[in-house]
Amino acid sequence: MYMEQLKTSILATLVLTVVTGIGYPLVMTGLSKALFPSQAEGSLIVRDGKALGSHLIGQPFDDPKYFWSRISATGPAAYNASNSSGSNLGPLNPALVQEVQGRIDALKKADPDNQEAIPVDLVTSSASGLDPHITPAAALYQLKRVAKVRGLSEDIVANLVAQNTEGRFLHLLGEAGVNVLELNLALDALKR
Repeated sequence: MYMEQLKTSILATLVLTVVTGIGYPLVMTGLSKALFPSQAEGSLIVRDGKALGSHLIGQPFDDPKYFWSRISATGPAAYNASNSSGSNLGPLNPALVQEVQGRIDALKKADPDNQEAIPVDLVTSSASGLDPHITPAAALYQLKRVAKVRGLSEDIVANLVAQNTEGRFLHLLGEAGVNVLELNLALDALKR
């Protein structure tokens, strides 16, 4: 009796291991690659055969000729996808206040003539620390600086911002956002 139960439990373990540990992952991987090929491969942005980044993961930009992303709270390096997290700093935490003030100072140094209110997403990190998007207001705040540094008209840069603004999902969920990497790549692609 005990041997029969032992055989049954070993056989059940083996069958379930093969089905749930090998079969199911292979089927799901195959389906995802067939139905969503770009997403299954990381939503990579590829130009001239070279992967430049992902549509889903932000990158740091601090050159005045580029639009800047949100601050990344990941460690040990910024936009480290293997360590996605928020800063978990409370609004009165001196470290957060110092980080925000540092970013305000950097934005003002890059564009000292800009007296507009700085959008909050330019001085705070997202919950994941990897957000590739900024709000349209954050892009418009940086528009004059980018146009001036690149020697472009503000209308051309504003048109690129509009082209790279993604609307709300199903026109209902979330908020509009601008993918910073895609916008900066569009800027680099302009011929003068």
